[in-house]
Amino acid sequence: MTARFVRLRIAGFKSFADPVVVDILPGLTGIVGPNGCGKSNVVEALRWAMGESSARSLRGGEMDDLIFAGTAARPARSLAEVSLTLEGAAGIAPAPHHEQDELEITRRAERGAGSDYRINGKTQRARDVQTLFADLASGARSSAMVSQGRISALVNARPDERRSVLEEAAGITGLHARRHEAELKLRATETNLGRAEDLRVQLEGQLEGLLDQSKEASRYRELSAGLRDAEVSLLALLHARARQAVERAGEAAGRARVALKQAENAAEQGVVAEFEANKALPALREAADRHRTQLERHRVAAETVAQDEARATQAARESQDRLAQLESDLAAAQARHDDARDRLSQLQEEQREVTERLAVLPDARHEAQQARDTAASALERETVALDQLRARTASARSEIAALQAKRDETRARRARLAQQLERLEHETGALRADLPSEETVGALEGALVDAQAALDAGRV
Repeated sequence: MTARFVRLRIAGFKSFADPVVVDILPGLTGIVGPNGCGKSNVVEALRWAMGESSARSLRGGEMDDLIFAGTAARPARSLAEVSLTLEGAAGIAPAPHHEQDELEITRRAERGAGSDYRINGKTQRARDVQTLFADLASGARSSAMVSQGRISALVNARPDERRSVLEEAAGITGLHARRHEAELKLRATETNLGRAEDLRVQLEGQLEGLLDQSKEASRYRELSAGLRDAEVSLLALLHARARQAVERAGEAAGRARVALKQAENAAEQGVVAEFEANKALPALREAADRHRTQLERHRVAAETVAQDEARATQAARESQDRLAQLESDLAAAQARHDDARDRLSQLQEEQREVTERLAVLPDARHEAQQARDTAASALERETVALDQLRARTASARSEIAALQAKRDETRARRARLAQQLERLEHETGALRADLPSEETVGALEGALVDAQAALDAGRV
């Protein structure tokens, strides 16, 4: 392998503050100058670019000493760069520059940050650069670099040192470098194999435990799969039950809606019936007033009601027993009312007879008029007695209010009163059919109203 150095560029290296380009032309190229002008710095820059790693061999204490340190007139620089251009270098450069004929090898050092290598602008390892120059029988420490004292060192060299000179002359220095690198890699590989063997033994020791864990994991996966299936089945069953419950709830809601509609219809009908009843109530009240007027004309019925009211007052004072007595008195009053109705019928019959006699006997008419006046007087007395009976009834109602603790027994008796009232209404309907006149029917309805008032008092 052959290549030719054609150009050396130095910038910021040692005494080269400004960039300097040295063209290496074919033949012999010499640099002439006085002592201290930097001739040796050119050779050291070349060696540094070839891969010299020792600052002491370059007459420095550390790598930062190779960077221009400045003078009294010029400031120091923070970067040193040396570039070496080669021609005819096809096939000797590492990839990806293997096919390139011209190479520019650059080494750049930054103060406090170390140095790096570039080939044609791309970063490369220092070992690749050193191997490249070794393949060219050159390098930073090659015998081709003849410096002061180098000749005497070669003359006085030991056989192994002379052997290195011969190897450089034979062009096998790169092979030795590659062999050394291969040996290092081989030792590293052997070390890695030893570590791998240790890891293999360690992993084999762990393999049994891992196999047991694998079996347990397989069992766990099987149990997990079975558990998931069971959970899915359970969720499906719960979902079906929930859906069935929702359907049943929907059906119940539908039935409830139907029942609600029926109840609303019944309520509307009840409202209509109540409205009709309230509408008919004034007429009934007028009829009741008329019947009450007719009632005043019936003395016997008034006496019977007065007696019943007196018995009701006595029953109210005697607490529960008094209330029962009042109920019995109400039944007796109804019976007496029937008697009064019979007597009223007799009086009406007698009045008709008197009327007939008046047509014939004026004296009989006068007697009948007197009898009628007597009956009116008696009726007024009975009216007074009736007012007294009503006052007593009010007192009885106040006493009945004190008996609320015995409401349960009163409710039972109220049920019986309701049955008696129903029976009374039935009998009243039958009697109404038997009555010959409207006045008699009015009197009976007045008595029924009074009985209803007594029943309401018993309910309270």
